[in-house]
Amino acid sequence: MTVERPLVHRRTGAERIGPLPDSAAATLREFWEWACSDVLNNTLRGLLAEWLVGQALGVVEGRFRTEWAAHDLVSKRGTRVEVKSAAYVQSWAQKRLSTIQFGIGPTISWDADKGVYGEVAERSSDVYVFCLLAEQDPGRVDPLDTTQWRFFVLGTHVLNERVPSQKTVALSSLRRLGAVEVGLERVADAIEEARLPPER
Repeated sequence: MTVERPLVHRRTGAERIGPLPDSAAATLREFWEWACSDVLNNTLRGLLAEWLVGQALGVVEGRFRTEWAAHDLVSKRGTRVEVKSAAYVQSWAQKRLSTIQFGIGPTISWDADKGVYGEVAERSSDVYVFCLLAEQDPGRVDPLDTTQWRFFVLGTHVLNERVPSQKTVALSSLRRLGAVEVGLERVADAIEEARLPPER
């Protein structure tokens, strides 16, 4: 028996949750406040980075994120984008600032509409955007301040040619590979420019 993928509705936060044990009802926003206020933690910081890139591309309005998609975003021109994030400061006590590296390993993709895995491990995007929350002062770091972010854009073809089986990449290596550092306002253009290998 095939079970079709359930429809997902965009939520506003006003939806009621309940009844709860004390017969009260809460809202979805209250759950979000409880679960999602620490935007510095690895999971939520990564989602925020993805949303920021989606905002730059103009492709998140009126839509919602699909978990386990083969790539994170698709630009209006059809460019498939993978977004990775890292930060020097974490949401826990640290003895030293984190070393910056990003995951780039080929993976077996998942098709949520068909409910099947791909057959081979690959990088399923055209372009990677590596998002670095660059503030190093724990008292000032704020993932919601977009001026604290740095964006490094690199065509997937570069990774496939130069580091085909590598699973992680350091910031210094990204620069050697030719990743272009841009501000949020230039991310969309940089993505389209990085999509295709240069003509030889």
